[in-house]
Amino acid sequence: MQPTPSPTPATGQEPAGRPGLPGQLGLPGQLGLPGNEPDAADLARAAAREAGGRLAPATPVRLGDVVPAPELVTPDPSADFTLPADAAVRVTPDPAAREVAEQLADLLRPATGYPLPVADAPGPVAGLTLTLGGPAAAGPSTPAGPSTPAGPSTPADPSTPAGPSTPADPSTPAGQAAPGDVADLDGNAALSEAGNAALSEAGNAALSEAGNAALSEAGNAGGIPAPGGVADLGAEGYRLDVRPDGVRITAATAAGLFHGVQTLRQLLPASVESPAPVAERWMVPGGMVVDRPRFAYRGAMLDVARHFFAVPDVLRVVDHLARYKLNHLHLHLSDDQGWRIAVDSWPRLATIGGATEVGGGPGGYYTAADYRRIVRYAARQHVTVVPEIDLPGHTNAALTAYPELAPDKVAPPPYTGTDVGFSYVDPADERTYDFVADVLGEVAALTPGPYLHIGGDEAFKVKADAYARFVRRAQEIVAGTGKTLVGWHQIAPAEHADGRILQWWGTKEDDPVIADAVRRGARLILSPANHTYLDMKYAPDTPIGHDWAGLIDVAKAYDWDPGAHLADVPAEAVLGIEAPLWTEYVTSLTEIEFLLLPRLPAVAELAWSPRATHDWPGFRDRLAAHGPRWDAAGITFHRSPEIPWLATLPEHPTGHIPTQRPHPDTADTPAP
Repeated sequence: MQPTPSPTPATGQEPAGRPGLPGQLGLPGQLGLPGNEPDAADLARAAAREAGGRLAPATPVRLGDVVPAPELVTPDPSADFTLPADAAVRVTPDPAAREVAEQLADLLRPATGYPLPVADAPGPVAGLTLTLGGPAAAGPSTPAGPSTPAGPSTPADPSTPAGPSTPADPSTPAGQAAPGDVADLDGNAALSEAGNAALSEAGNAALSEAGNAALSEAGNAGGIPAPGGVADLGAEGYRLDVRPDGVRITAATAAGLFHGVQTLRQLLPASVESPAPVAERWMVPGGMVVDRPRFAYRGAMLDVARHFFAVPDVLRVVDHLARYKLNHLHLHLSDDQGWRIAVDSWPRLATIGGATEVGGGPGGYYTAADYRRIVRYAARQHVTVVPEIDLPGHTNAALTAYPELAPDKVAPPPYTGTDVGFSYVDPADERTYDFVADVLGEVAALTPGPYLHIGGDEAFKVKADAYARFVRRAQEIVAGTGKTLVGWHQIAPAEHADGRILQWWGTKEDDPVIADAVRRGARLILSPANHTYLDMKYAPDTPIGHDWAGLIDVAKAYDWDPGAHLADVPAEAVLGIEAPLWTEYVTSLTEIEFLLLPRLPAVAELAWSPRATHDWPGFRDRLAAHGPRWDAAGITFHRSPEIPWLATLPEHPTGHIPTQRPHPDTADTPAP
């Protein structure tokens, strides 16, 4: 089966001009009246309204046609709104909220050709309004029950944006900062631990009477009771109201506003994703959506160690996560085949350890500036970066650079195959722990998010007692950085450390070791390999990917419940879910997208939506409408035969997905 690639969208295009004036255009109260000649702007607006009235969306969008499925949807067919050419985006005068408003305007301008100025609220309820902790528009009564996240409400990076509003620049190579980027995060204090804590459970409680009081008479002009208040929406929820005179998104935080914008994006015609102006009636279906996530941690992992991917490719992956309300990007930064982040105190890790990859390619690494750029861009999309330095195994690249870390103190040759479990740093040498402390300390200092991942998997040659001592020391080092430790589930038998998180990638639903770790206080991120490993093939004839965990089609990715998946593990121990993409057989952005889509939205729905909304036939039909959106945006995807893709998809040139490539090691071994 071949994927459906699309050309990369053009960037930097300006609209060719405003719509022309049709003949005999009526401008009530002005045209035809002596002494009351309209100016050019009035004529242009009237022309746009006339043209828009003659257009209809090719496939009308319904209010419930959203992925992930919202918690509560109340359609009102009498309240449809059509975006006019003179619309503005009005926003609460708050820097973080304004950042989201600018992102909304930037999203809509290319396809609509409208100027969409951003202005501070208050103002008339017309056009598009983003309200932070402010009035909610008219809507039905309080939804049935809050969607309480499973596990502690650990948030994404705080909502205050980091860096300028600069889109990803595909022309900027790895190792260079993009124009406008700064070389440090000094100005991003809001991306600190304190900022994260402000969005914690205590922070949610603090979204209090002031926000609730703002759900006022102005917001309830329709005379219908509003929900209990913006505080009920939590740190990431939102309320979206569509009326004939405009759209209002209300949230307690900028992250909630951002998620509401992603919903609005899906409620507009698919051509809104076009990078160039489209003749379209930009209609949004009327009604109300109230929404908030089921799980606090919703993520995906990109392995940049087996094959290296430049900064623009990583930023594109961030875009895909944000589109579907995923809020964590886990970067697998080190492995046998390559070390991908510069460490000042151990410089040969990058220059020597980063010079290889699977198959013998040139590899590469991120400078501190590159990594900061990724972190900043992700923060603007309300995505937290979770860095992983895999220890004590998967370390051949590090040992090549620094042989004194090896048990025999001899440098191994660079490794470009795909076997696992053969390398490890010496757990009996104190120099090893100096190395671990230096590396984790520098990576933690570059990372504003709360998590630091130490790997811990497949150290097959390390004896159990030495492995347990290593994990205990590593946990202490991570605690000293102020971060929360995450490790693959193989660290479970080691001594428990307060707050630690296990990432479980097993394939069986009964794991007594994990259940015991949970009883000792561990929390879980679920990544069951037979449901969420996106490097698995869709079908036997999928041209790239593994199959050791089975074939994962879209239904398989969707058909499980994170809250009840593991025996003897209560739902409250599950912090969230993550979909890893290992890259032994993945060499390009096209191949990344082919394996991500359409399975990533399935994982996103499980992570965000209430269990009560879980419905494969309904999800399949909603997902089908995303094919035209991906086409319009120039995104590659696999046209899965399970999905009834809309028949009106435009034609695009066929791209190249290579056949399965041979590797020096042909054993299809589980990874991590």
